[in-house]
Amino acid sequence: MSALLPADVAPAVPAAALPGVLPGVFAEAFARHGDRLAVTDASGSIDYAGLAERARAAADRLARYRPAGDLPGDRLRVGLYATNSVDYVVGYLATLFAGAVPFLADSAFGPFELSRIAEDCGLDLLLHAPGAELGTVVEDQPDGEDAADGGEFGALTLSRVRRSDAPRPQLLDDTEVCRFTSGSTGRPNCIEFSGAAVSAAAANWAKGTGLAADDRIACLAALSNGLAFNTSLLAAFLPGASLHLSHGLPTASRVVRLLESTAATRLVAFPALYESIVRRAPQQGFGAIRAAISSGAPLRESVREEFTRITGVPINNYYGVAEAGPLTYAADGAGTGLGAPLPGVHLLAEEQGIRVRSESMGSRYLNAPGVFEERVDAEGYYRTGDQGRLVDGALRLTGRTSRMVNVGGRKIDPIEVVEVLRTAAGVLDAVAFEAENRHGEPTLAAVVAVEPGVTAQSVRTHCAATLPAFKLPGLLHLVDEIPANSIGKPSIERLRRLVGELQSN
Repeated sequence: MSALLPADVAPAVPAAALPGVLPGVFAEAFARHGDRLAVTDASGSIDYAGLAERARAAADRLARYRPAGDLPGDRLRVGLYATNSVDYVVGYLATLFAGAVPFLADSAFGPFELSRIAEDCGLDLLLHAPGAELGTVVEDQPDGEDAADGGEFGALTLSRVRRSDAPRPQLLDDTEVCRFTSGSTGRPNCIEFSGAAVSAAAANWAKGTGLAADDRIACLAALSNGLAFNTSLLAAFLPGASLHLSHGLPTASRVVRLLESTAATRLVAFPALYESIVRRAPQQGFGAIRAAISSGAPLRESVREEFTRITGVPINNYYGVAEAGPLTYAADGAGTGLGAPLPGVHLLAEEQGIRVRSESMGSRYLNAPGVFEERVDAEGYYRTGDQGRLVDGALRLTGRTSRMVNVGGRKIDPIEVVEVLRTAAGVLDAVAFEAENRHGEPTLAAVVAVEPGVTAQSVRTHCAATLPAFKLPGLLHLVDEIPANSIGKPSIERLRRLVGELQSN
């Protein structure tokens, strides 16, 4: 087993005895499945043995670098900032095999947000697309070494992150993976996960959904996002299934081509993609699909019904939160519920909101001390911020207790967006809130009070210089003054009416 890992990172001992949990889990899976197809993308495919070999070579490359931290036991921190590909999977595995910690950043983050992550989390290296807009995050020529030559990582580039003068926060001893979510701090919160939590999320998902060796998973969600990370990465490898990746804009026609070329049995995507498919009404491509999996945002009942009518495939809803992993699964595709709790999940739907305790729970936010811990009660349950009820054992969501806006599976903090809006030239005040676009989909709306002469385009341009594209208001309305209620606070009712009038014109 140990031959799959770099010799200077893992001595010749059984995989089960390797440092950390995930290197051993992956090594054992690769040894079991050998010549089976593992991953494909638009550029090619690779089997399990080939994936292990590439990951080993890339891990050797990473082993040349040393972490910036000066404390005993500090590990190399590698940011992964790219779209889905075989190379991305190789980079993730190589980081684990090298004894380093991968930080999975959303490729939709812009340079400003990426620089916050690099500084907040003390990244050492960044694995990214060659043409990615990085701003000043990486060094041009670090220490006279050509760190940008990342041949072991295929089309991706390995660069050293520019050093910060600020001391970096220390990772927990059992942290093996870090992922990001928007949070109440107004910047991406970095969730630390133990190897045991990541392994449990994958194993419980595979067991609870019947994932098998003959499954072929077409994954249209970013691997950095919990929907794909929990359902389509390690989870696929445990039984020996194959993972089929697509990057770029996941249009309905692109989905059909992927499904036809791979004979996929599972489709993993956000609700927005299912809505796109319904609008295009394709008549082919879904013959082999046994389960279409949706999560990340509410799926409208009309979309679910129409998708099944067009394709003959039921949509199986899945509920999870970034901090606690996959929580429920509706295996039969019937009704509007989100299914029963998965193995390893304890879920309480109470008047105060939904609380969960899972084997896949994150440990804390690395860059926001105390914030995660405040949401975990004395019994170890995490308060999700969602409201709902259990009906015949299946979860149904009824609303949210938190202020976060869920747009296409990504959570946006309106306060963060308002802070950026208020710094634009000529802006007097701003309010951001959740609304529906013309298709009835959730979107972020902003009503902005401005001085004469200020245009919506100038406000959008200002926001785009700081915020990633997915955080830009989908609906923007300029006014002379923000309408207020009787106690002087912004009147959300009147603001929603303004936005509604904007769409009807």
